[in-house]
Amino acid sequence: MGSSSQIATTKANIEDALRAIAGSDHVCRREHLVVDPGSEQEVTAILRCANKRGLSVIPQGGSTKSDWANPPTRTDVVLSTKRMDRILEHAWADLTVTAEAGCTVANLQSALAQHGQRLAIDPLWPERTTVGGLISTNDSGSLRLRFGSIRDLIIGITLALPDGTLASSGGKVVKNVAGYDLPKLATGAFGTLGVITRAVFRLHPLPQNRRTLTISCADIKQAQRLLLQIQDSKFAHTALQLRTDSEAASTEFDIVFEGTVAGIDAQEQQIRKLAPSANIAPSSDDPWQTRQALWADANSAIAKISVLPSEIADAVQSLQKKSASNRCRWAAVIQAIGIGALRLSSPEPQSIHSVLTELRSHLENAGGSLVLLRRVQNLPAFDAWGATGDAQALMAAVKQQFDPNRILNPGRFVGGI
Repeated sequence: MGSSSQIATTKANIEDALRAIAGSDHVCRREHLVVDPGSEQEVTAILRCANKRGLSVIPQGGSTKSDWANPPTRTDVVLSTKRMDRILEHAWADLTVTAEAGCTVANLQSALAQHGQRLAIDPLWPERTTVGGLISTNDSGSLRLRFGSIRDLIIGITLALPDGTLASSGGKVVKNVAGYDLPKLATGAFGTLGVITRAVFRLHPLPQNRRTLTISCADIKQAQRLLLQIQDSKFAHTALQLRTDSEAASTEFDIVFEGTVAGIDAQEQQIRKLAPSANIAPSSDDPWQTRQALWADANSAIAKISVLPSEIADAVQSLQKKSASNRCRWAAVIQAIGIGALRLSSPEPQSIHSVLTELRSHLENAGGSLVLLRRVQNLPAFDAWGATGDAQALMAAVKQQFDPNRILNPGRFVGGI
């Protein structure tokens, strides 16, 4: 791009250029230069401006997941979507909603609830998590078992591309299947392909009633057997998760039923017949906050793990063994589909690194994966994503197509994309 003096001049001039686009009140310097556009047109102008200067842009919503995965290799401009927070259209009769990227999940759910509807997703920190951040990180919780992830619920999206153009795909009809599947491509891409400006989702009715049962099992093997029995049955459960940790004397899992009181009562009776010797008790919704509670300890590492449901017990036993030998404390919440959250704690970062390395190897050999979301201070070098396999070349080609100058979240995604 030129000499170091030219680069310095470019960075100095970018602030004036951004003020001309978004207004002086919406550009500031904190740790980095931050700009808060108020429209899609301002987003495209900002990206065009940064792209011409070769400056990196880091999209930001509610900052709840800004430290997930690998850190960007460089940060010149932080583009915040907090001003773009409107619900543009709620077609309640069609069970669809269109919202801007900066709209928080909690505000969206509150508006939908007025018509007895919901976006059937339960991400972390809904009061601060934005629509754009939710899509970019593909965060999902226990409702994924019944309704799928956000990738399954999004039916349309608009992306601002680095060259300053807007790309839209999908539509407001639930059965839209035509055209390039931009919504699924952008979901989970960590903002490396474009800046999400708006999205369209399909909705579900709010349940009439909801009941959670907590089942205590003697060990992880018994818990997995019962979990697989429930999954193979005709139960119409909405969510099913397993909870355990290094201090637990037993393993617990939670199941939630939604619907009429009579229907829920009937399913509870069937659960009790299926596991007559297990300790089954009604519970509040508190167990469904356990995944979020893992993050409360700021001095611990957090990883997302995936494993075949039939391999959950083996993975947990491997974790138990590796953690004990490295003197690490741990806690895990694993959904019935095999996707879970793991917390590792130790005064020695090297111990955490050893457990992460050994567990990743075990999971990958069993067809699963481990993605490091939050690091601890002084953790030895550890790539957040792990093995990329044959998909790396394809993902690099897509990145080249969308962002040839690599200005969007450089280095954060798989394989340093």
